Amino acid sequence: MVEWVQYLILLLCPLMMIFCMKGHMGGHKHHEETDITKNLNKKIKYLQDENEMLREEILHLLKSEKKES
Repeated sequence: MVEWVQYLILLLCPLMMIFCMKGHMGGHKHHEETDITKNLNKKIKYLQDENEMLREEILHLLKSEKKES
């Protein structure tokens, strides 16, 4: 019986370490995802604004081309 308890304690150590490390890393991952999401949202907003400006410029060029014709 004593042998069985020793093996159980020996196996519990790595399992506890795995769960503790996973819990520790999970907290950082959530924070990183928030930063990444904010960064992506800024880039998307920039691209949307740039896209709108380009559309307006294209419309302006098309109108000026029609006037010249």
